[in-house]
Amino acid sequence: MLTSENKKEIGIFGIVAGLLMLIPSLNAWGPEGGLLSVSSFQVSLWGKYLTYAILAMSLNLLWGYTGLLCLCQSLFFALGGYAMGMYLMLTIGDAGSSELYLPDFMVFMGYQDLPVHWKPFDSFWFASGAVLWVPGLVALIFGFLAFRSRIKGVYFSILTQALTYAVCLLFFRNDFTFGGNNGFTDFKEILGYSMNDASTTRWLYIGSALLLLVTYLITSGILASKFGKVQQAIRDSENRVLFSGYSTTSFKLVIFTLSAMIAGAAGALYVPQVGGINPSLMETSKSLEVVVWVAVGGRGTKWGPVIGAILVNMMKSYTTQAFPDYWLIMMGGMFVFVVLFMPDGIVGVYKQLKSRIAQKRSLQSAAA
Repeated sequence: MLTSENKKEIGIFGIVAGLLMLIPSLNAWGPEGGLLSVSSFQVSLWGKYLTYAILAMSLNLLWGYTGLLCLCQSLFFALGGYAMGMYLMLTIGDAGSSELYLPDFMVFMGYQDLPVHWKPFDSFWFASGAVLWVPGLVALIFGFLAFRSRIKGVYFSILTQALTYAVCLLFFRNDFTFGGNNGFTDFKEILGYSMNDASTTRWLYIGSALLLLVTYLITSGILASKFGKVQQAIRDSENRVLFSGYSTTSFKLVIFTLSAMIAGAAGALYVPQVGGINPSLMETSKSLEVVVWVAVGGRGTKWGPVIGAILVNMMKSYTTQAFPDYWLIMMGGMFVFVVLFMPDGIVGVYKQLKSRIAQKRSLQSAAA
């Protein structure tokens, strides 16, 4: 049951999400290039940041509240992106033609007909469902095998990283029918609307902000429930939860699958805003970046992953242009600094300082 404090947090987050959704509509209130004007590029860029924030929240649900450090979150993100990308690729062809469009990379590979597993993705609604069930099914199967075998801790992290690496190599193959190392690109339209229209960019951004709000509500609802209490107890001491009669395997499997579905939904909104997808999006280094976002913002907090994802990626956008050779060093240094001096991330700085001040005053009072 939600407490008054939880309701207050949800209200504040709802207001923030509402303000975020108003940003792309500022162009309608003033001339282009004016004070209130926001370019389509900026709207698309911030839409990408929001999808990253959702991805970070999905990892936080696992790592921050369940104690499972998953290194395959970028895989689920990419699987959702590929599911939506398949639909977008099939919209490139002639709208008046009765035959489904055959992507260029398939023509180069010598395909005469569209593969069977591609045909259902001609429907937007099927693709939208696949965005959730494809990463969810992968997580369900992998999680069942891993959790049933009592794999946890660093071994679970290594296994998830191995899964990501294996699937990434598979998608890099040209004969896997997903574009090989080039992936999907050159999208034309979505639901009949041109991808180049400013209105399409705005609606994709608004969709990202709405998904961010929904993800926050889901997280808050879970944490306020009995399920969430058991979830956090598993993080603190799984053996005690087992001795209390709870099946930790079932709880971890549900959270693992749910976090994969959230990541997949974020990936589906990322792809049309960026304009393409390729297997590099699911590389293991991408999952490690998500870990940095969550750690910098504040693991085990509701706001931390959002702040961390947006802040780190803003820094990345600037640094990779101004100092392209130093970004990885800076990101690594940032992570080490946070682990050593800011264990609760940016969100926990105030609490950390307040605790130290109180401790110092207590020592001074005792000395006096």
